[in-house]
Amino acid sequence: MRGFRLWLLLLVLAGPLGGCGMPAELMSAGAIAGVVGTVAVFGRSPADLVVSLVSGKDCSIVRLDEGKSYCKPVEPPPRQPEFCTRTLGVVDCWSDPATLADRPTQVADGPTTLSPAQEADRTARWP
Repeated sequence: MRGFRLWLLLLVLAGPLGGCGMPAELMSAGAIAGVVGTVAVFGRSPADLVVSLVSGKDCSIVRLDEGKSYCKPVEPPPRQPEFCTRTLGVVDCWSDPATLADRPTQVADGPTTLSPAQEADRTARWP
């Protein structure tokens, strides 16, 4: 999918180069269609694609329109989940399970940290 997006980006950016002898109205209509198409497909304009590619961040004019910052901030790592145990009829959660005298069974059974692949995906450069 990533390779397809890069080829589509190259076609959109290289499209105006083949326009020798085209009427100005047709070229401007093609440029507008290219911008609208990239915003619809990628969620960013061609200029945003170049800025994102160079900076490695996810930057978009659409984010500005939504009242957010131009570039998406780096996502912080997820916080450590609470340690929750089941008692009679309710669930009690503890922020520090080391303070518990006997190590009871936790209600949620799953990983409490990100795997190396998940962490690499979270901190990867754009695109």
